[in-house]
Amino acid sequence: MSIGIVSTGVYLPETFMTSQEISDQSGLPLHVVEEKMGIKKKPVAGSDDHTCEMGIKAAKAALEKGGINPESIDLVIYIGEEYKEYPLWTAGIKLQEEIGAKNAWAFDIALRCGTTVMALQVAKSLMMTGNIETVLLAGGYRNEDFIDYQNPRTRFMYNLGAGGAAIVLKKGMQRNLLLEGSIITDGSFSEDVIVPIGGTKHRLHEGFDEKLYKFDVPDPESMKTRLEEKSLANFLKVIRTSIAKSGFTEKDIDYVAMLHMKRSAHQYVLDQLGLSENHSIYLEDFGHIGQMDQIISLELALQEGKIKDGDVIVLVSAGIGYAWASTVVQWGTFN
Repeated sequence: MSIGIVSTGVYLPETFMTSQEISDQSGLPLHVVEEKMGIKKKPVAGSDDHTCEMGIKAAKAALEKGGINPESIDLVIYIGEEYKEYPLWTAGIKLQEEIGAKNAWAFDIALRCGTTVMALQVAKSLMMTGNIETVLLAGGYRNEDFIDYQNPRTRFMYNLGAGGAAIVLKKGMQRNLLLEGSIITDGSFSEDVIVPIGGTKHRLHEGFDEKLYKFDVPDPESMKTRLEEKSLANFLKVIRTSIAKSGFTEKDIDYVAMLHMKRSAHQYVLDQLGLSENHSIYLEDFGHIGQMDQIISLELALQEGKIKDGDVIVLVSAGIGYAWASTVVQWGTFN
């Protein structure tokens, strides 16, 4: 039984932060921000751009684009961040209500920036084994709120932005086929990137130091050394595994929808796969909008004519924790 992508949707705030502003706040030279980190600008949340709300806007765009009646949706999976309107809150149920998916049930899922890629495989499994016909995956992201630009330990996350994205799947479609995936997680990195307060170990309290309610890396040198040994290798491993499981080889890859990372790493991955810059889009005008990057990249590629019928597309990401995830889609219509 085939599972296909009906449509996607993206919502981006109107407010942007420029490379010059990042340079001014961090003290980094402008050329480092633009050339090494690969950021020209990135969307940041406005006053009404709440996490789930951005996912709702993206979901409505995807439903309209795909001509989907919300009442036909069987399942809503929230793929946005845990940092949302309220703590201890199931955003998927709110999203379900706001789009009118009254016949669906909903839940939230999380693997940091690997969430969307992982959720596609979860959705596919549920659809293949049950009576679920149509699934909406949607969510928002604004982890840029947790960035302290005066903390050089989190410099690699200065690219975090804000936005929402959505994707609709349908069983039995012979179009835009969702194929196989691969995921690696490595718990040795599980406490390398943390927000020190706000959990059960160090709860928020009146008068808390807001500087502590930001991302931090307790031992950046250790993390960098260990991550350099594994990250890009695992990145390539999940791509190659998902491609092989889908019945293709690296030579069959036509487009890679990749998260935003430093420019040299992006180019390295393409080089290792024997691909050129034309086989991907570098998100230098968007930064890293977490697990929304793959959907944003896919929409941009379709708008720019980089994807045609029959193309083999790899959606790939990595997330703190650490996790690496890849899923393959074959675009177009098939008999």
